[in-house]
Amino acid sequence: MGIVIGTPNTAGAVRLVLLGSGELGREVALEAKRLGCEVLAVDRYAGAPAMQVADRDAVIDMTDPQALRALLEAERARPCAHLLVVPEIEAIATTELERLEAEGMRVIPTARAARLTMDREGIRRLAAEELGVATSPYRFCDSLQETQAAVAALGVPCVVKPVMSSSGKGQSLVEAQDGAQAAWDYAQAGGRTGAGRVIVEGFVAFDYEITLLTVRHAGGTSFCAPIGHVQVDGDYRESWQPQPMSEAARAAAVALATTITDALGGTGIFGVELFVRGDEVLFSEVSPRPHDTGMVTMATQTLSEFALHARAILGLPVPAGEIPLNTPGASAVVLAAETGDAPRYEGLEAALGVGPDAQVRIFGKPDARPGRRMGVALATGSGPDQARERARRIAGAVRVVTG
Repeated sequence: MGIVIGTPNTAGAVRLVLLGSGELGREVALEAKRLGCEVLAVDRYAGAPAMQVADRDAVIDMTDPQALRALLEAERARPCAHLLVVPEIEAIATTELERLEAEGMRVIPTARAARLTMDREGIRRLAAEELGVATSPYRFCDSLQETQAAVAALGVPCVVKPVMSSSGKGQSLVEAQDGAQAAWDYAQAGGRTGAGRVIVEGFVAFDYEITLLTVRHAGGTSFCAPIGHVQVDGDYRESWQPQPMSEAARAAAVALATTITDALGGTGIFGVELFVRGDEVLFSEVSPRPHDTGMVTMATQTLSEFALHARAILGLPVPAGEIPLNTPGASAVVLAAETGDAPRYEGLEAALGVGPDAQVRIFGKPDARPGRRMGVALATGSGPDQARERARRIAGAVRVVTG
């Protein structure tokens, strides 16, 4: 007999503790609730998107080891049949998670995977130096002088990123040798834990980049159709599925993703980011959780990346091989343009009037600031190009209003 899911808030419950309650965590919470799980949504601020659909919520500093341990120890003491700790962001005290895992707590996919992928150094060294996977050339730097030397050695253009950041924060493209100073300063301001180490990456002249959603589950490893995407300053703006690829490139991508995710272990979905040039595939990054570019799967697949993640971590069946794709589709983000509390959303009539397949998902974030992702538009089409055009029109019709 497989997992038995009891009633939420009883001793028979399967409880997910979501560490991070943004828009991706919200969708995971919804899928877990559909399967009868109990969900505790945790974040650093009140009213986060997943908190609005969870059974309970908690506000803590997840980078504080003592606060994290206190919360998880309290949940372990609270009766339930199964307790699953599900990191949904990188900014977590992962060393403490490893200690808790060693004491018998189950972390998704594993605490080691969460630690290795929360900073670019851990995952890059695993991929390039331990697994021998092809990546862009890189150097890690602890000072402006080291950064200047790395820029000189790797050449321009190159990219400078904090080793600990997400959504493009602190990332910049250096196009001239004298740009190292500005890139270093920007990285110090944008790192997740403040000033610190950076990675300088030699520029890869790729044809396109993809996310290959890779699902490790009880029956093996499965893959979604490749997702193409556009980033602005390192942050996702559009994605579409499928991204056309040669058979050789697709096979290489599957092999590389398998190598990376096997090394990380555990069950759940991984967002493996890859550069593609011709038939050659290079590793970029990996997230051991649903990926923002994968929101397109809410329009293209019967089982979205969030449904697949929930099934995999609960030990429930996941389709073998390649996950079926129902239709080509695309996503485009809805961004805020101003700062304010309690934002409102206008233009939904026009957005949903773009076509019968038009969808808008509003995340419900309690405040807005310029460039903050507040929602996503979803569309389908006869192919990725048509779907992208429709998704852009839908997103462009929605206005985020504050004040």
